[in-house]
Formats: sequence, structure tokens, C-alpha cells
Amino acid sequence: MSVNSTKPHRWKQDIRRSVDLYNDWFVKFAPQAYRDTRARTSAMVRMAMSATGSLRTIGADTLRAHPEVLPVLRMATCPPLAVDRLIGLAGVPGAMVKAMEKSHRLPPGMSTGRTRRELGRIGGVIEKLADRDILPWLDRRRKPTEEEVQRAALVIADRLCGAQANPIIRNAQEQRQLDKVKDWLVTRGYRQVEPADVPDFKGLCPGTFCFRLNVAVRRGRTEVNVPADVALRPLTTALLRVPMLIEAKSAGDFANVNKRRKEEAAKLAQLHETYGRGFKYVLFLGGYFDSGYLGYEASEGMDWVWEHRVDDFAKMGL
Repeated sequence: MSVNSTKPHRWKQDIRRSVDLYNDWFVKFAPQAYRDTRARTSAMVRMAMSATGSLRTIGADTLRAHPEVLPVLRMATCPPLAVDRLIGLAGVPGAMVKAMEKSHRLPPGMSTGRTRRELGRIGGVIEKLADRDILPWLDRRRKPTEEEVQRAALVIADRLCGAQANPIIRNAQEQRQLDKVKDWLVTRGYRQVEPADVPDFKGLCPGTFCFRLNVAVRRGRTEVNVPADVALRPLTTALLRVPMLIEAKSAGDFANVNKRRKEEAAKLAQLHETYGRGFKYVLFLGGYFDSGYLGYEASEGMDWVWEHRVDDFAKMGL
């Protein structure tokens, strides 16, 4: 039985309440997240400026000694470069750039000669696209003044902060949603288990739930894993032949959700192909989801629970 997808007369009110809840949370959380990110990125920029001689030496030797400076260098170009754009422009292995970005190291197993060549290509792109408006000393090949360094560092830190703050906010909102689901389940007698203890999600015991679990589905003739935010089996096993899945979805604007709405429908189709039409896959929504998004998901057989009305899970037999 559908809980929300077949009640369009309630959608507008739910959308308003969901937006208000997200906005209240954002006002309370985002400023501190931005301040924390700003402090961290400012320290990164100061370190990178020192390691690269105020971006006058960004060749292979410098990048090999300090792979951690790459995020700062990407924000010192005009325009600032996304990771994938840098990979494409430099023509270097994506694994190399991503290792430098995420792990602050070079990938193991690459020969010294190749490492120097690839790093030289990265440095060449950065040098060519370096933002001369904030780094005016580069064209004149001179040592910058302290005032120029401070001004450039502030601009680069702002760019880097903006690039890092948004994912931090998204991750925090998603974690908040999962915490809300957990609290609701635990107060009703459910017990959390770890993914390592669930070799097959169909083997979940009644009254247990698990976060971040991979679920095998058929895609044509092949089998692939799809990530599940929450997998659980109700206390009453007769309700479902296989466990149900919950996907936490949050959004800070209306535009992006309609770009991603087909993803959930495609996942549901794969789950139905693998486990049958009765498989339960529920969205847990918080933030900006408009009638267009809801109507599309409803037409694809999706149902959802709003974060501001979490008790609707009880109407799904939990």
C-alpha cells in the first residue's frame, strides 16, 4: 500500500514543510561548517604557497615532494580547474591525480621516469593557466611582496573553501537523515548490524538493519552491486519475502533533484528484475523536492517518507 505517492493533495504542504526544515538546519549548520572549512583551507594554502615558492616552482620535483598541494594549485588557475578537467587537459592517469587529491600521495608502482613525465604535464597545465590577476609576479618573474602573497592566498582560500564546503554540507545532511532513521528504528526494537556481518542482504535477521550495504542486482546478463543507504528486515518477517531498502535523499535546491530523479527509478527497475515486483524500495526525503520530482517518482512506482513525518515508516509495516 502506498503511503505518500498516491496522495498528491498533500504534496504542496509537504514540500513547504520539507523546505522549511532544510532551511532551518542549513542556517544552523552551514556557517560553522564554512568557518571550519575556511580555517582548514587557509592552512592548506599557506603551506602550498611556502612549498612552491609562491607558485613560482610547480614542476615535477615540487609536485613529487609535495603532492598535497594539488588542490590549491587547481584553485590558482583561471578558470579554477575541476579534477576531471585537469586530468583531461594534462592527459595524465586519473588514478594519479585522484591519489594526490584524496590521499596526498603518488600512486605506487609507477616508475620514476614516468612519474616525472606525468607530474611535468600537470605542472605545465597549472603554469599555463595560472591566474595572473591574483599572481601578478609570475609574468615579471620576480619575488612577490608579502601583501601580494596575502591577497592571493585569500582569493585561493575562498575558492577552495567554496569547493569543499558544499560536499561537507551534503554529507552532514545525509548523516543527519541516517541518524534520524536509526533513532526511529532503535526506539522500536530494531538492532543495527555492520556490513561486514551481512554477506548476503537477504540473510538479514528480523528486526535488524544495516547502513551502506551493497546489494547484488542483475543488469542484463551481468550482476552488479548497487549501494543501499539502509537495508532492513521488519520485525514481522511475514511482511516481506526479502529485506527492504531505504535511500536517504536530501537537496538544497529544486534544480538538481530533477536531474537525478531517473537514478532512483533505474535502481528500482533493477531491484524488481532481480527480486520481483513486490520488492520495497523507499525514499527518505529531506529538502527541496518539487511536484515534478514527486510525480515522476510516483509514476515509476516509487513511494517515500518525508523527514518531517518520519513516523510514516510505521505505515509501511516497520
